[in-house]
Amino acid sequence: MRPQRLLIARSVTAAGAGAILAAALACPAQAAAGRAATPARPAVAARAVAVRGPAGVQAAGADLVNAATGRRLWSRALNTERPIASITKVMTALVVIRAGHLNRKIRISQAVVTYVQEHDGSSADLVAGDVLTARQLLEGLLLPSGCDAAFALAGAYGPGWRAFVRKMNATARALGLRGTHFANFDGLPWPTEYATYSTPRDLIILGRAAMRLPTFRDIVGQRTHYLPATPLHHAYFWRNTNQLLGSYAGASGIKTGFTLVAGHSLLFEAERHGRTLIGVVLDSSVTNSTASFTAARRLLNWGFAVLRA
Repeated sequence: MRPQRLLIARSVTAAGAGAILAAALACPAQAAAGRAATPARPAVAARAVAVRGPAGVQAAGADLVNAATGRRLWSRALNTERPIASITKVMTALVVIRAGHLNRKIRISQAVVTYVQEHDGSSADLVAGDVLTARQLLEGLLLPSGCDAAFALAGAYGPGWRAFVRKMNATARALGLRGTHFANFDGLPWPTEYATYSTPRDLIILGRAAMRLPTFRDIVGQRTHYLPATPLHHAYFWRNTNQLLGSYAGASGIKTGFTLVAGHSLLFEAERHGRTLIGVVLDSSVTNSTASFTAARRLLNWGFAVLRA
């Protein structure tokens, strides 16, 4: 059932979505002017251009919201359920941080290392036998998008990954994420490619909730993190997969995601001129790894221009 819904969603053209959005957002004054066939004044014409939304945003699903007020500026396929790949790890981190005890020590088992190897997942390159704190594993989870860190955290905080996933879904329900379901803790395509999914609307709610947590915000805002060796663990150097950091002024997070079914996706936030925007683009491309970042930049540039108008 999920694959059929996704195929239907992909058949909606960007032009059609733009027309629907423009019709929905057109103000009464503009509609009246159109019926009277009178020329629009320059200010009204400029407003009409803004309402049509940003140009060239390559994404099957998207949403852009004023992070402070929750006001939606623009969206595409807002409530369509799609695989979200490693954006799943935002919920993993949220559950762990809310549970607390981030100084607890967690030993990396061989099962953690084997899991990533067998599933060919993105990795923090954790070494079996190392002992790290939950806070350190959150760095490995959110920066290099370590599926091994996700497995280790889920096992410790479930306890056991199945109990942890139940906590993820319970948190989703508590947040009002009506179109979201988690089948695992990292977004890898198991037990099926469509088993873990969400919507642009839901991911904005999740992102806003996570960014309210200082620990989460501090971690996802880092471009790199170095963990020196100690008697308990090897040295680790992790680089954030979010290319907006350092390349887009004001970018402060949040999380990338990619599988062949989910495509390159990005949940993002940025601040300029005292205003903060949070957005998401899903399935920007399967082959172009920079497509989601390009789409996010275009959305942010448009959104900040609208807020300053």
